[in-house]
Amino acid sequence: AVVSTQSTGEAMVLEVKAIHGLGTTVDIILKNGQIRESDTVVLSGIEGAFSTTVRAVLTPHPMKEMRVKNNYVQHKVVRAAQGIKICARDMEKTLAGMPVYVAKHADEVEVLVADANLALKEELKSIKVASEGVYVQASTLGSLEALLQFLKDSKIKYSGVSIGPVHKKDVMKASVMLQHDKEFACLLAFDVKVEREAQETADSLGVRIFTADIIYHLFDQFMGYKEELKARRKEENKHSAVFPCRLRILPTCIFNTRDPIVIGVTVINGVLRAGTPLCVPSKEFCYLGVCTSLEMNNKQIESAHTGQDVCIKIENLGTGDAPKLYGRHFDENDVLVSRITRDSIDTLKEYFRDEMSKEGWKLIVELKKIFEIL
Repeated sequence: AVVSTQSTGEAMVLEVKAIHGLGTTVDIILKNGQIRESDTVVLSGIEGAFSTTVRAVLTPHPMKEMRVKNNYVQHKVVRAAQGIKICARDMEKTLAGMPVYVAKHADEVEVLVADANLALKEELKSIKVASEGVYVQASTLGSLEALLQFLKDSKIKYSGVSIGPVHKKDVMKASVMLQHDKEFACLLAFDVKVEREAQETADSLGVRIFTADIIYHLFDQFMGYKEELKARRKEENKHSAVFPCRLRILPTCIFNTRDPIVIGVTVINGVLRAGTPLCVPSKEFCYLGVCTSLEMNNKQIESAHTGQDVCIKIENLGTGDAPKLYGRHFDENDVLVSRITRDSIDTLKEYFRDEMSKEGWKLIVELKKIFEIL
């Protein structure tokens, strides 16, 4: 929103762009009052508000657009309401989408700089942020709003926002997420420069900075990072994850009766994967060992699903107990189940939810009752 002032002009920055022969210029909409050549104006900048002296006030030729390359008409004074281009020093610092203040007297400048800083602060404060989320940085207020809307639509939370180049302090703010969720310990920098010190700080703290000039590229980079992180977490926790399954022994497929036990089974329900610990609830939860491999039609497979017949090898790993014997400790009348625990259920919920079916969760509920897990 445009902020009213008691000065001789009231205007809004539309665009900041470099023009050959003119340097960096600012396109503004003059809504009220007037702007003269040699006026002192105050603008919101990427490093805070600043004042500068207008060197030239330009408008396009009549019936021509400002966006089209043309020679411009120079004016001593321009009155509202119209679009104009101003040339002055330090224009490259200017933030688009913020008000322009015109100072009547030299002693007004300090007050207007404070007003401009407050206007930007209020604008950024009005953006609702989550307690956990990515840190977002853009070159202008408009591009920041566009990026935040896109993130909102994509259901990506953001915990902080800023405008202008990425500095060390921005990285420090983003690093707070390392204590909460590493997934959000990153900074999405849209159309802005990353200072060298900021990049070095990010590398040392473990904060990822993604930069792009196109919103979709930024989104793709972040989603790729999320997938990479997810895959890494799965790999780290795969040994704690126990997928639920219930197995029936095929009495005609008993190939080895003691460690390693090699038998044929049918998966009654759930999914049997290599690495699943198996036990027999009907024999006081007698622990048999870990299913180390599965074969179907003489080919090794990673997992077997409901209704499939597979040959499995069960090895007595990591218990120190005497190996169990088929025919003595259990037989074809017993149903084998995966030995789940509270920790293994939590691991599935946290890292493998996307690999679990409704049937799998239903079986987890049944097994929780059998194992009396709260």
